[in-house]
Amino acid sequence: MLVVDVIMKGTVKFKDYLKEELKAPEFYEAFDEEEVYASLAIQIAKIRQEKKLTQKQLAKQLHTTQQTISRLENTHNESCSLQTLIKLARILDKQVSVIFSDLVKK
Repeated sequence: MLVVDVIMKGTVKFKDYLKEELKAPEFYEAFDEEEVYASLAIQIAKIRQEKKLTQKQLAKQLHTTQQTISRLENTHNESCSLQTLIKLARILDKQVSVIFSDLVKK
């Protein structure tokens, strides 16, 4: 028996815990909303890094501050205007696309 098996015995794996928690409508809605914000922030940071720009350099192009770029890249940031995203996308040679898809109930 592996050490990991001994440690995990009697505990719930996170994946299984999450699957169970997602069955609750309130939890599912909160999780789904957080995923949108986190995904957006990660995309912004990834594209900026691929373009080899610092937050400060990107801020200068967007005519804002480095702190604003930091907030855009924060996975807990829940306030970002569509107008800002469009301006940011243009600077990064990208296009903003908003897709409404069917809700998948767990």
